[in-house]
Amino acid sequence: MRLTDLKDRLPTLPEALAPLGALAFNLWWSWDAEATTLFSGLDPLVWDRLRHNPVALLQDLSADQLQALAQDRAFLTKMNAVHARFEAYLHATNTWAQEQAPSLAPGGVGGVAYLSMEFGLHESLRIYSGGLGVLAGDHVRSASDLGLELVGVGLLYRQGYFRQLIDDGDQVAAFPKADFNRLPVRQVFNDDGSPLRVEVPHGNHSYTAQVFQLDVGRVRLLLLDADHEGNPFDHRFFTQQLYGGDGRTRVAQEVLLGVGGVRALRAMGLRPAVFHLNEGHCAFAPVELLRERVLQGETLGAAAEAVRRQVVFTTHTPVPAGHDRFSYYTVEEALGGYREKLGWPQGTIMDMGRVRPTDIHEPLCMTVLALKLSRATNGVSALHGVVSREMWKDLYPLALDPAQVPIGHVTNGVHPLFWMGPELRTLFDDQLPGWRRRLSDLAYWEESLSSVSDEALWTAHLAQKTRLAQLVAARCRGAHLDVGALTLGFARRFAPYKRANLLFTEPDRLEALLDHDMPVRLLISGKAHPQDLHGQALLGEILRFTRDGRFRDRVIFLEEYDMVLGRALTQGCDVWLNTPRRPREASGTSGQKAALNGVLNASILDGWWPEAYDGTNGWAIGEARDYATVEEQDAADAESLYQILEHELRPLFFRRDEQGIPRGWVEKMRRSIITCLPVFNTHRMVEDYVTGIYLG
Repeated sequence: MRLTDLKDRLPTLPEALAPLGALAFNLWWSWDAEATTLFSGLDPLVWDRLRHNPVALLQDLSADQLQALAQDRAFLTKMNAVHARFEAYLHATNTWAQEQAPSLAPGGVGGVAYLSMEFGLHESLRIYSGGLGVLAGDHVRSASDLGLELVGVGLLYRQGYFRQLIDDGDQVAAFPKADFNRLPVRQVFNDDGSPLRVEVPHGNHSYTAQVFQLDVGRVRLLLLDADHEGNPFDHRFFTQQLYGGDGRTRVAQEVLLGVGGVRALRAMGLRPAVFHLNEGHCAFAPVELLRERVLQGETLGAAAEAVRRQVVFTTHTPVPAGHDRFSYYTVEEALGGYREKLGWPQGTIMDMGRVRPTDIHEPLCMTVLALKLSRATNGVSALHGVVSREMWKDLYPLALDPAQVPIGHVTNGVHPLFWMGPELRTLFDDQLPGWRRRLSDLAYWEESLSSVSDEALWTAHLAQKTRLAQLVAARCRGAHLDVGALTLGFARRFAPYKRANLLFTEPDRLEALLDHDMPVRLLISGKAHPQDLHGQALLGEILRFTRDGRFRDRVIFLEEYDMVLGRALTQGCDVWLNTPRRPREASGTSGQKAALNGVLNASILDGWWPEAYDGTNGWAIGEARDYATVEEQDAADAESLYQILEHELRPLFFRRDEQGIPRGWVEKMRRSIITCLPVFNTHRMVEDYVTGIYLG
């Protein structure tokens, strides 16, 4: 096997700049500050226009610019130093995995295949939609840092998730096409020079998917692409849009991910010891593993037992309607020929995904399919584990109560170096030597961060807030964000249960809060899926408030919520709001990104926050209890939110000493970092997966 040659993609790059090309094709640069600065400094305006894509940047620089760089000794010195660190990173022999889990390190028993419908790795790669994909991206980054032998498997979408435009108060979905030649992905070829393609079943026929590789530090990600000239249009459409189309398209995409993903691994000569399914979309992968064993002569029962020993499953969805379900006719249309070739009777695959096998009226549920074909299942927070055990208790009739249902939890985290603001990273580099090697050491952070002065923490925060204000002005046609105002951030998918309108339930009260001698500003961002009419209506409601004269310039909506905006908001706001209708938030990693930056959470006690909140590091909105009606719950939570903002949060922020520093506020910032950064990071999360699940 071989990959597209870098010289073919960067033909005008001088030989002296070859290390720059190698860096551009590995996303390691995106969480290394010096490497990022190396690229951004080449042409800052073009860098921003290209959504921080170094491959496209190097392709667009003129020959004269490249030759000037090749003769710039100062630049070459910096480039070679960064590249030397990159090479040392790739070939390190003292990683966590090599020391703590050698069987899953390179040279071990085969490593881990991590399958996901989306990967949020960088803003230039639109193969993600939201939290699930961003979590997958952070999982891959930390697996690389820890030295785990892991290969990701996903789909390479030509259009990806939609770009959001706001036109006269309405959301407009745009689907620009990606040019793979300008992305850091490289196509995989056979030794004879032909593209590597794997056969994927569809009905009584099949089509092929070609394989691309994306390097993320030490980890490689295999991405399948059906949009090539060897396929008819109907099949090429399967990798056009993420979460696009109807049920027939969705099941075909999930067959491509699961069945095609396993076949791509085999074609690359990979035989992972563990298959990790990141959500139920991937559940056809163990079905393909079953097929392999049945064709080798094993009975279906024996094959199922063997497959379960290889497969682990993470569920992310606490809402029953959020789990993919497909009718018999939809599944048969996609996999009928596949089933018949194995000699399996009608309904065999359907029954694998049913709580009540042989019930012809029950659809196939991808989560049930994954639960039945996995040896370990986990939710993504302690509360989500409880919710999941209750949700799926009927699948385990021998469990006397939901607590006995075999679904555990591994609480999500975020990748600290990718999400932490540069000013805070610089402060830690200056005053906390060795902190990058102590990311999960709670005692270290308790002791070391206490030595950092209030002045230094506050100065770093104001610098990050100033960067946010500059981004707001650039994205909102000159809108002004007063750095001195208390800035609240709310950014997430516009699903109705997330209650983006909770703070707007009493407009007069909100107006008094915003228009005050202690001013408050609210930044809002997020997308509603093009097929989610309720979410779009909620978004329209918020947009109307931003045009109301009472709230104009005080409530600001930032369109096209992406990873650039996500980083700026979670680094630069003062408070991160999270108002889901409990217990419908599985985890909520945006609040974790805010917390590690010293941005204080004011959140419903849902998802990760019940595990993190201790009274010193933020605020809890509402109560952790059941309500008789949704209306009662919403009213109680809204009143709690207003009370916190009016009587606790705002007075504390504006309580300054003679130096202008809010000492009480800064202490909460310090407590937020100390209590959250070492616990809710993906290094700790991946270590938990390795020791508690992968090696189980």
